[in-house]
Amino acid sequence: MLASLRSAAVFGVEALPVVVEVDVSSMGLPVFTMVGLPDASVRESRDRVRSAIRNSGYDFPQHRVTVNLAPADVKKAGASYDLPIALGILAATGVIERRQVDDIVLLGELSLDGSIQSIRGVLPIAVAARREGKSAMLLPRINAPEAAVVGALRILPVDSLSEAVLALNTPMPEGPPASQQSQVPVLVPADAVEPPPDFADVRGQRLAKRALEVAAAGGHNVLLIGPPGGGKTMMARRLPGILPPLDFDEALDCTSIHSVAGLIKPGCALISSRPFRAPHHTASEVAMVGGGPIPRPGEISLAHHGVLFLDEMPEFNRRVLEVLRQPIEEGRVTIARAARTAVFPARFTLVGAKNPCMCGYRGDPLHECRCTPLQVQRYRSRISGPLLDRIDLVVEVPALPVSALTDGSVGESSATIRERVVAARERQAARFQDMPVRVNAALHGRALRQHCALDAKGSRLLEAAICRLALSARGYDRVLKVARTIADLAGADRIEAAHLAEALQYRIVE
Repeated sequence: MLASLRSAAVFGVEALPVVVEVDVSSMGLPVFTMVGLPDASVRESRDRVRSAIRNSGYDFPQHRVTVNLAPADVKKAGASYDLPIALGILAATGVIERRQVDDIVLLGELSLDGSIQSIRGVLPIAVAARREGKSAMLLPRINAPEAAVVGALRILPVDSLSEAVLALNTPMPEGPPASQQSQVPVLVPADAVEPPPDFADVRGQRLAKRALEVAAAGGHNVLLIGPPGGGKTMMARRLPGILPPLDFDEALDCTSIHSVAGLIKPGCALISSRPFRAPHHTASEVAMVGGGPIPRPGEISLAHHGVLFLDEMPEFNRRVLEVLRQPIEEGRVTIARAARTAVFPARFTLVGAKNPCMCGYRGDPLHECRCTPLQVQRYRSRISGPLLDRIDLVVEVPALPVSALTDGSVGESSATIRERVVAARERQAARFQDMPVRVNAALHGRALRQHCALDAKGSRLLEAAICRLALSARGYDRVLKVARTIADLAGADRIEAAHLAEALQYRIVE
């Protein structure tokens, strides 16, 4: 007998439909064969499926069992095919009444006792299932809150193989699915439990805090330069707290990426706060951009719609830093493989921190710098000119004076700064409502010239700055974008000379 069920494979952050065909034949010797380009983890499912079926109280057929995972040109990886394979065998032997299950997507990893374990990549599969018009998803109960985020899709959470059999043998009610809240308890995401650190804890450093406010308002990249202990890392870790909250589409994007990476905590439904990723300086190129035989997202994709913080930026491998150049410009990273190309979104705010020299005390009035000019030059050259040209704001973070440390006053809170950032983002949303652009940092081409036009005074100021600062064409555009963001923070409709002057001070590189 032949049975056919529906499952899915994830490549990148996109889900591809997979048809699980199971044929149980009395012709030939008893053997369990699997075809359709399965990898080792899928081939191992033969033993898990056999034990799970027997330990769930069903008879495993003593016949020739052939499983085909179509399409055959897509490599199948992971243990999520255990459940559809087991259900296909039971459907082919008559335990499940329907042998053709086209309207339900089946996912789940089986334990030897028949219980069902959690899997990764549920959310992109749920999105694809809704797009293809499927009526329901049958999956592990622990993954149900994640899939329940997608509307117009009935969620069938199960804990064991026997429950899955019962669910398929029970006719589903007609009509649209009931509220997902009544089907699955959507728990509060774990990332929303602890509030982010507050800018009120930061002493002094008014220029650096202003630069981070501008970066948050326009999605600009920042480089903080200063001696150790000045507060660079402290301020960078507070940047997510002044970013606007994620809207539903952004939260869906972030959750899909983290789901594919296997970073969604059990019981979580949707990521509610912007990601903050701070990889160690020993991170490799693959760890940064993603990759592997089955491509997985790297740090830059996990920071999508959030912050990528590179502390001690010159200590990163030069090649690791250089791979950031294309994603910064395009907002995505493309990983090519022989069979297929995976595209991961990577629209993040880059925040780098570095010392002014190797010892860290160049320009510090309280400490003597012992670096030679050659050592200083070598240290600075670890970050290439093309990468520096892609950073919108370069800010000096000097050592704090004693008066700032002993002052008992409280600085401006993150909530107050966030109000101004949100107001600036709302102005940008109204301006770009008919465009795919969300923030000023993503402007380019004709739209940049249209929305960042200067008056005569501003044009003369920028022309003088181009010669004095040796700005490249990219640097020219980035100054305009930052000036547009500063104008948005000020509530101005046009870029004025004062906005442009502030933007230019952030282009002063060592």
